[in-house]
Amino acid sequence: MKFSGRKVAVAVLVLLVLGGAGLAAQKGFSKPKPTYVTAQATTMDLEESVLASGTLKAFKTVAVGAQVSGQLKTLHVALGDKVKKGQLLAEIDPVLQQNTLKDAEAQVENLKAQRRSKEELLKQYRLAFQRQSQLVAKDAGSRADLESAQAQLESTRYDIAALDAQLKKAVIAVDTARANLGYTRINAPIDGVVISIDTEEGQTVVSTQSATTILTLANLDTMTVKAKISEADVTKVRPGLTTYFTLLGDADKRYYGKLRAIEPGPVSSSTSSTSSASSSTTSGSSAIYYYGLFEVPNADNRLKVSMTAQVAIVLNQAKQALCIPVAALADKRADGQATVQVLRGEQVERRSIRTGIGNNVQVQVLEGLKAGEKVVVGDSTSVPETTTSSGHMPPPGGRR
Repeated sequence: MKFSGRKVAVAVLVLLVLGGAGLAAQKGFSKPKPTYVTAQATTMDLEESVLASGTLKAFKTVAVGAQVSGQLKTLHVALGDKVKKGQLLAEIDPVLQQNTLKDAEAQVENLKAQRRSKEELLKQYRLAFQRQSQLVAKDAGSRADLESAQAQLESTRYDIAALDAQLKKAVIAVDTARANLGYTRINAPIDGVVISIDTEEGQTVVSTQSATTILTLANLDTMTVKAKISEADVTKVRPGLTTYFTLLGDADKRYYGKLRAIEPGPVSSSTSSTSSASSSTTSGSSAIYYYGLFEVPNADNRLKVSMTAQVAIVLNQAKQALCIPVAALADKRADGQATVQVLRGEQVERRSIRTGIGNNVQVQVLEGLKAGEKVVVGDSTSVPETTTSSGHMPPPGGRR
């Protein structure tokens, strides 16, 4: 059978078209080669810590009050002044206390005079008793007179004993009045800084039930940090651990200390909502915290009372540790074993490693990796498809 040249050319052209279409179809339906997101194993300083919010307090704070009533006559210090122990801070008008002291001293003098009078009577009654005793011995006097003289003698002795007791009480009243007069001059009980003034000059101080606060002194050379540790983390921390904090206004500077104590009693913070219309209450969530305490030096008084501190309590730390992102781990077990994917050239291999300490971002690698190797943290196969099975894009707006 003979074919013309024209027919042969048409057949070759058809074959070429069909072959090209087949290659295009095969290429269109073949699975694309995945691309990988990797991270390099690098060395860095790593720490595992408990985070908490804290508040700065003065290491020692004293509310200086008035123990006597009266008008605040003079205030010798101003807010922010540094004072020394024993320095005069304020004076209360002493007139009332001076008068009380004078009255108590006069009472002492009165009782002493009464005692001297009784002592003279005692001498007289003692002589009268002696005379009556001699007369009775000679049968020259009556026994009734003797008994009367004896009664007067004993009664006077008891009167003197009573006066002695009253005199002791009056002397105590004098000491109390003198002490109260001294309380009108208020001196600094500690070295510190005046952080608040609660009573101004001219105000009347009334301290009948409780001492009225005049001002507050604080020792700011050392600050105490009270960190609120959640109940989920409090079992991980212990006294002696290294701590540090940063301030909201200076996040780059760290202030270091050692955890001194954990208060045994909790600090509860709870919220609840009440529906007054239906008279029903709904209890809200509550969180339990415990205060962790530690001190930091504050020689330059840079730290202020009631500042907010972002606290970290260091549980573990490693210097220049080999680290990879936590996202690269798979099949992590309690003994520290885990699996990662390592990119070697264009091939991915699964490898078992042993991990150490870590935080929420990085984890230490103890075995199984070397510095510079790349681990897979994601790939293109994890991206969800956006086309339908027919190959067409879904209609916009969620409607068909």
